Amino acid sequence: MASNASQFYSIHRQGFVRVAACTPRIEVGDPASNAAKTIELARQGDAEGCGLMVFPELGLSAYAIDDLHLQDALLDAVEAGVAELCEASKTLASVLVVGAPVRREGRLYNTAVVIHRGRVLGVVPKTFLPNYREYYEKRWFASGMGLKGLSVRLAGQTAPFGADLVFEASDYRDFVFHVEICEDFWSPSPPSIRGALAGALILCNLSASNVVIGKADERALLCASQSVRTHSAYVYSASGPGESTTDLAWDGQATIHELGALLAETERFPMKSQMAVADVDVERLRLDRMRDGTFNDAAAFSGHPETEFRRVAFEFKPSYADLGLKRAIDRFPYVPDDPARLDKDCYEAFSIQVQGLMKRLQATSTKKLVIGVSGGLDSTHALLVACRAFDLMGWPRTDILGFTMPGFGTSEGTKSNAWKLMRALGITADEIDIRPAAERMLADLGHPFAHGEPVHDVTFENVQAGLRTDYLFRIANQRGGLVLGTGDLSELALGWATYGVGDQMSHYNVNASVSKTLIQHLIRWVASSGVVVEETAEVLRTIVAQEISPELVPADASGAMQSTEAKVGPYALQDFNLYYVNRFGLRPSKIAFLAWHAFRDAKHGAWPPGLPEEAKRAYDLPEIRKWLEVFLFRFFQISQFKRSAMPNAPKVVTGGSLSPRGDWRAPSDGNARVWLAELKANTPEA
Repeated sequence: MASNASQFYSIHRQGFVRVAACTPRIEVGDPASNAAKTIELARQGDAEGCGLMVFPELGLSAYAIDDLHLQDALLDAVEAGVAELCEASKTLASVLVVGAPVRREGRLYNTAVVIHRGRVLGVVPKTFLPNYREYYEKRWFASGMGLKGLSVRLAGQTAPFGADLVFEASDYRDFVFHVEICEDFWSPSPPSIRGALAGALILCNLSASNVVIGKADERALLCASQSVRTHSAYVYSASGPGESTTDLAWDGQATIHELGALLAETERFPMKSQMAVADVDVERLRLDRMRDGTFNDAAAFSGHPETEFRRVAFEFKPSYADLGLKRAIDRFPYVPDDPARLDKDCYEAFSIQVQGLMKRLQATSTKKLVIGVSGGLDSTHALLVACRAFDLMGWPRTDILGFTMPGFGTSEGTKSNAWKLMRALGITADEIDIRPAAERMLADLGHPFAHGEPVHDVTFENVQAGLRTDYLFRIANQRGGLVLGTGDLSELALGWATYGVGDQMSHYNVNASVSKTLIQHLIRWVASSGVVVEETAEVLRTIVAQEISPELVPADASGAMQSTEAKVGPYALQDFNLYYVNRFGLRPSKIAFLAWHAFRDAKHGAWPPGLPEEAKRAYDLPEIRKWLEVFLFRFFQISQFKRSAMPNAPKVVTGGSLSPRGDWRAPSDGNARVWLAELKANTPEA
């Protein structure tokens, strides 16, 4: 595999296109001035590395000029402005999409003119012309509906003309865009849908869109929903300062959405020219479409629009310099930074888990639940889910049978927490010391530990993990109960579970689609939500604050406990890796690039609310690469057989199921060679 490690820091190596939604300050009916303002912003965007810049509807003439649109003197000046833009663009790498009234065959069209490096790539006429309330566009313009395969003479050039154009970089994969104009996307059948089905990954909207109360929210809703529906980025630019206020007002709203998420927006009601800039992940958009068979079905249902559209090629000449990254990267993809969103997500996650367990209990006619309570994160949260389920069904919590089962590495702290938790929640609590049974089994196996040697290998650990699960299943047999699994999504991804007769197995598992990072916040949410009394809340806060450990190996001479994260990596990084592997299938080197931008500076960017200060730590590229290698090996090579036989569990988060009946299906005898090779070839070691 050829090495591209030297280009690692380039957004163009990593599949991004930097886009800008621009709102220049314009003058009413003054194309020369408007062209100058457009060129000024274009140069600014080019200096920032923008590959695509979208300007407002009729930005060269101004939108609200009414019958002035039909004056030849003005239209001549507009054409001269297009020529000026073409000349200025010769030294710019950015593709410019500008709004202009364009004459053709005795008709006037409201169009988007696409310009790059001195060339008019194409002219797209507006399809839907509003002619209601304050709009009178049919008085001046002809619709572009049905116009295909045509050309137009503009600014001394002959360019493709029609509603059948998609623009594509010939030398940069996935840089493919479509253009529509204002009312087009307010219609029930936006042209951008067919543009997306024809292959465009970036959808551009040149808009005028006067502002009234509440309209900004409606625009944002439409942009977000269109980007979700079409698996695309939606770049929207509305007219701003300088437009005529004879009868209307303008707020200059410019936004960039990707898969429903707002990447960037401008200030509304600006006094001067401005633009929103963001890096759109076109590679991720392509991969997302690949995962959605319905997208292809929609293309087939629509008669395969790609056979009807013309692809207009241009040479982008991407730079592989380090241009930085202009988009926020969530450090915790499963845990929102916004407090209100986190509260909502925790409520939904907890409710999904509770609902899943209630249905399973009702379906099996089982009245009792058996759960191992270690005093750690996963069993604590599973027990909280169980208590809520029993409460909603009107069942006594005493029918939840909780067992703490100390082994050779169990600390007094976690054992004490387990007892405090079970007592505070009012379940039936008991303790089984597994050490005598473990000693007997190790002796029967001829294990060195049975002869006094401090050998703490995988057999030593799994004997304990297996006995705990074995006890739980036999108790369930004896007392007519159902064994509740507690292992989480992160552990399933890393194979951090004892297979079969071990914590990998249960009758039903409520945590299998919940990452370790989210479980910590779920417990904090329960502690602060008023669902439990303060005594229980204090125990929950203590449990969340402790070191994550399986406690299967005795503490060392210094008293340090066995650390899970020291073995398999920080869950902050491993959950990040899991999300982008499972949800989008990104290349490992790109995941490393995103992780580096997310974690390299602990002081930069948002953290989820409630996260302790000591958990807000930075990771450098060597650390990120090291733990990503661990993840790839464990995920692709040694853990799939455990997931192929995992118990039933409800899916909770997007991209958060590793069930063979859900988001992830893979061979149990696969290997990690391709992924490790890609990471090594394309990621610097330091």
